Amino acid sequence: MIDLLRPILELCIVIPGLLLAYFPVKSYLKRPLAKISIWLLPLILSLCICLGLFCWYFHSSTLPALALIALITIILYLKTLRISLWKSGTIALSVCAVFACINSLSRALNAVILLHAQSIQADPWFDLRTCFFYNAICWFATAITYYPATHAVRTMVEDDNFAQTWYVFWILPLMFITLNLFMIPRYQNTLYTGRVLQGYIVLNITLLILLFWFYAVFLMMATSLNRNARLQQENQLLSMQQQRYEKLKTAIEEARLARHDMRHHLNQISALSEAGDMEKLKAYLAQTVSRIPDLDMRFCENHMADSVLGYYCTLAKREDIPFCAQIDLPQTLPMDEIDMCLVLSNLLENALEASLRTAPAKRQIQVTTYLHAERLLLIEVKNTFDGEIKEKNGMFRSSKRKGNGIGIQSVRNIAEKNGGASTFTYQNNLFSAKIMLRG
Repeated sequence: MIDLLRPILELCIVIPGLLLAYFPVKSYLKRPLAKISIWLLPLILSLCICLGLFCWYFHSSTLPALALIALITIILYLKTLRISLWKSGTIALSVCAVFACINSLSRALNAVILLHAQSIQADPWFDLRTCFFYNAICWFATAITYYPATHAVRTMVEDDNFAQTWYVFWILPLMFITLNLFMIPRYQNTLYTGRVLQGYIVLNITLLILLFWFYAVFLMMATSLNRNARLQQENQLLSMQQQRYEKLKTAIEEARLARHDMRHHLNQISALSEAGDMEKLKAYLAQTVSRIPDLDMRFCENHMADSVLGYYCTLAKREDIPFCAQIDLPQTLPMDEIDMCLVLSNLLENALEASLRTAPAKRQIQVTTYLHAERLLLIEVKNTFDGEIKEKNGMFRSSKRKGNGIGIQSVRNIAEKNGGASTFTYQNNLFSAKIMLRG
């Protein structure tokens, strides 16, 4: 009975590994976690038991069975997520690398236990005490990495400014997995030759420390890049505010000059009216009206939102794109105003780019934004478009480059990180984005 437990316990470490892989991507699940767990956990546990029984019956190593279960688990893991394959695949490989190092460390411990028991067995599985240690250390690793996985790693996953790094980072965990597989001794007795066992233990501990060190450096680098990207975004918003301020100053100065010239205009109108020269009067009125500055420049009380809307309104007018805005925002908002501006900027930039690819007669951008129940900010942006919108598994394909569109995914991440929501629909050449930000 004890021998039967050993291969099963060796395979069951897949379960904490799967749990750890889900920590950073909980918000990207296609279905609620409870519904996925109902069928996924029993399935993985059944595979562990069945293949464990197979290994016990044929007295074979669990390594091929573990590789098979890990492969099936990774495929199911990828299928349950609506996220880039580069990100989800790299996370899965990163977890496998940690558990591969723990496996090698457990192998070293198993050799020590057998040496002290003076029972260098020919069984292909770990000693029962090693099996319990193996599972305990895997669950411990899952527990201690919960906080960084759900905070630092999650932020890194959500940060689209860090997207290109995922294309190369997967190489690191793959190297550690390969190295640990290469270190598995072909014959158990090899570990008891000279000082091989001591060197094997030191090497395994060093590899595990090195792996965590690489992960820590990667997280610090991601945090630094994210901070720099945030500063760039804030600088861009400040630039928009500066442009908005300069434009308002110009409009105010033009209005002051117009008021100063008002008496002259009234005298001229009076003279033309008394002379009965209606044609000249009409021409003069038309000329005067054309010189009056457009003071319809203020959208709302909130300065940051007003700056973003004014910036994109100016760009739209420059391209003869009708821009309709219904904005009702107070001076201060209960949520992060930078996030709000990033959402508006991304949506309006996408709307502007789509409008530029649309026939001039069909162009239109509509923006509606207001605060609901004092804690919810509702944003809706509509724009017309020509052509075809490509969407797969909830991910929109970019029209400017190969791959997924970053703007919409960034909006999704901002909306969902604080319990908000986002929906994107397109029908009859009208694209609509509805965003809820929670304060």
